Formats: sequence, structure tokens, C-alpha cells
Amino acid sequence: MENGLNKHIDLLVERYPVLIACKTDIIRAYECLEATYTNDCKLLVCGNGGSASDSEHIVGELMKEFKLKRKIHLEQAKALQSINPELGATLSDHLQGALPAITLTAQSSLITAFMNDSEPAFVFAQQVNGYGKKGDCLLGISTSGNSMNVLYAAVTAKAKGLKVVGLTGQKESKLSELADVCIRVPEIETYKIQELHSPVYHCICLMLEDHFFGS
Repeated sequence: MENGLNKHIDLLVERYPVLIACKTDIIRAYECLEATYTNDCKLLVCGNGGSASDSEHIVGELMKEFKLKRKIHLEQAKALQSINPELGATLSDHLQGALPAITLTAQSSLITAFMNDSEPAFVFAQQVNGYGKKGDCLLGISTSGNSMNVLYAAVTAKAKGLKVVGLTGQKESKLSELADVCIRVPEIETYKIQELHSPVYHCICLMLEDHFFGS
């Protein structure tokens, strides 16, 4: 990890001193995602309840501007304008660079159809089976680390050649055993775990944006 990104980790630990316990795993998770995007692959994210909301939040930070401006490349702008000069010029001014990420929690028609026709616990695994490609990464969020639908997704992901990053609470869990990297924030109550998940994933998103879109 380049030195310029340390500022994000340093600020995180300054604001949330308890997260010093997770510093190494946060860096490892970032490096996993950096490699994913460097190889033109994508991130899949899943979780339940508040973690489902976090999944959508993460995708929002990656797929559009977070703190930095993300002007598209000149080559893309030229390609847009070559197809239609007027519309292409407008698109060139408004499209933003994106880090491809998909939340597995928001596709209500697919999710409800699958849950109605099959076993609900496999709903994330089915999406990983459909979307996942070797080199992609799955981020599974579970305060307990034992949510069965997240675990089934993690097993499916590893079988397909995806890296798996876990975001959990302090306790050892089945997800922490399965994941290539697991960030275990130092809390055991659900709402307190969720309160620490947000600054952790914001930090990782800031680091990714800085790396891929910073000067």
C-alpha cells in the first residue's frame, strides 16, 4: 500500500481508537479490493438488515464520486462524442468514473422469485453463482459472522475463484474462518458493531478512490 493512503488509516484510528485492533486487516482488505479493481474485476456485497443497508451504501460510494472528482478518461469522452456529438458531449460532462460494485440485497424481483421457488438461505449464493467471475471479490457483512445466507455466498464465491472479505464483530465466526480477510471490529453487541462498520468501509472506499482517481 502506497504511503499516501496511510492518511486515511491514521485518521480512522485517531477518530475511532478502538479500531487500532483491526488496522492490519483493514489494510489487507483494501489490498484485496485494490487488486480486484486493478485486474478489471468487480465487487459483490451482501448482508442482512442493517448490513443490507451498508451493502447498498458501499456500492453508492464506489460507483460514483465520493470525495474526489472522477472525470472520465479522454478516450471515453471521444468515443461518446463519435457516436453522437451532442449527446456524447453532454455525457462526457456528467459521467463519473466508477469502481464496479453490485449489492446482492436490492434486486427485489429476483430475490422474491428465488425465495418463493427455492430455499431462501441460498439467495445470495445464487447471485454469486450468476455474477461472480474469477478475480472478483465478495464482501460479506454479518455482525455475528454466522448468517447462513452470507456463508453460503462465501462458499460459492471461493469455489468460483473469488476472494472473500468478511466484516463482522469481535467474535470468531464461521465467516472469519472462510474469508481470505476478515475485519472483526471490537464489539459484540449488534448496534455497536454496526456503528464501527460504517467508518471502516468509508475508510476503505476513500483509499480506493484516492488510489484510482487521485492525482
